[in-house]
Amino acid sequence: MLPNSSTVSGSAHSHPEAAIREGEFAFTSADFRRIAEILHAECGIALGANKVNLVYSRLAKRLRAIGLRSFRDYCRLIESEDGAEERAAMIAAMTTNVTRFFREQHHFDFLKHKVLPRLTATLRAGGRARIWSAGCSSGEEPYSIAMTVLQAIPEAADLDIKILATDLDPNMIAHGREGVYPESLAESVPKELLRTCLVREKQGSDKVFRIADKVRSLVRFNILNLLAPWPMKGVFDVIFCRNVMIYFDDETQAKLCKRFGEVLVPGGILCIGHSERL
Repeated sequence: MLPNSSTVSGSAHSHPEAAIREGEFAFTSADFRRIAEILHAECGIALGANKVNLVYSRLAKRLRAIGLRSFRDYCRLIESEDGAEERAAMIAAMTTNVTRFFREQHHFDFLKHKVLPRLTATLRAGGRARIWSAGCSSGEEPYSIAMTVLQAIPEAADLDIKILATDLDPNMIAHGREGVYPESLAESVPKELLRTCLVREKQGSDKVFRIADKVRSLVRFNILNLLAPWPMKGVFDVIFCRNVMIYFDDETQAKLCKRFGEVLVPGGILCIGHSERL
């Protein structure tokens, strides 16, 4: 995702049509501001004026791909009724999905030792438990949650516990559903889980691993923009939303946290990233 920064203001450049980046495509302050406003409105990303070069370099690839000659034309496209598909492509291009299995390990230790023990009795008595990985990227986080659940509750696949994994990038959701990752990513998976939760394979000359079926069965992937209406009707015992809110301005963070509170059970847990604060 983009580094956190303040939102763009109209005073960032003295003239709305001033060229702010030399290169293959014409790129003005007005173009930058329109893109920043769309990103903020669509998915809450607060894009600072110091991100001009980042926006240009990432979106220039989109202009080449669809055959446009200027950012003015690109802005017209993404603002048009026919631009929904390209708006989604723009958001995907402007977000960086940095993740790995068991990232910020202590959250999974807390889940295993503090949260799941109190849910186990409920589950074994016929109750339900729900966990949400919000901003799940390519699936490493929800699969790490599922592996942790199976460590604590070996019969979890036969109980009413489910993990919802959502992200606004359709490509990341497709990757998560496939559940196949490069062999190198197995390095962050605890050794005791390597044999039981990963299936090693070869794809051509590449070594990969597939998430085992018993792990996959606990996770459901869906595309979801956190700023849009949420279709879920039930409540959650645990929500993981880590290293997502740092890209939002304070007002958007506050609104999102309020919504999380409304869908957590009393005493439910919200896990946020190390660099995030409420």
